Amino acid sequence: QVQLVESGGGLVQAGASLTLSCAASGRIFSNYAMHWFRQAPGKEREFVAGISRSGASPKYADSVEDRFTISRDKDKNTVSLQMNSLKPEDTAVYYCAAKWGIFAGTSEDGMNYWGKGTLVTVSS
Repeated sequence: QVQLVESGGGLVQAGASLTLSCAASGRIFSNYAMHWFRQAPGKEREFVAGISRSGASPKYADSVEDRFTISRDKDKNTVSLQMNSLKPEDTAVYYCAAKWGIFAGTSEDGMNYWGKGTLVTVSS
């Protein structure tokens, strides 16, 4: 089992920055590629960013490319999402997810573990 706990969500104005963090415990963190997904009100959950278990090869959704950065700290067993230039359309519940294996995926179907989410609200 891997337990994932997200933190860092909140209410910000458009153009602001916010950093989300996901703390992992349980099975060996380094065996899992890590991801962020989000679900906006009334919409399907969607892929945001992923990073391989080595910390290389980050992947991003087109909508967040060049604004968001995913990173992981193997010593602290955490994965972070630095979000810059936030837009109202970034408003969503953000979920951390773990997938056993080397490389990150983009489909929620491939994820093994999920956190409960943290809400990010961006006002215009």
